[in-house]
Amino acid sequence: METKTFITIKDLQVYQLSRKLSTIAWDIYSKMSFEEKKIIGDQFIRATDSIGANIAEGYSRFHFLDKVRFYYNARASQSESTDHWLELLFERNKINQQVFDEYKSISKDLQIKLNNFIKFTKNENEKK
Repeated sequence: METKTFITIKDLQVYQLSRKLSTIAWDIYSKMSFEEKKIIGDQFIRATDSIGANIAEGYSRFHFLDKVRFYYNARASQSESTDHWLELLFERNKINQQVFDEYKSISKDLQIKLNNFIKFTKNENEKK
């Protein structure tokens, strides 16, 4: 009889990386003025935090199509936070090169792992 082990959400690398991005995003956000938060910060922090939230929600779903739909949403939020909001923050001199590079690097790793996670989730269903 095959014994299956359950991996918690906190043990998933994609989730861990999303939380690292949230930590960096919160550090950026918390240093903004009220006006900056309303103009750019609120959308940046929501997009970033949405990555991990969608991974967590998808992970708790039963059907693989539900899971994949939330992982796609996580991937879209990752792109929004990195390719749009982070770029604007850097262009507007709200973050320095070091913060920009760190966020980008983690985001790139997350993107690769999230794509692989989506592929794995789809492939696991085909085995059944």
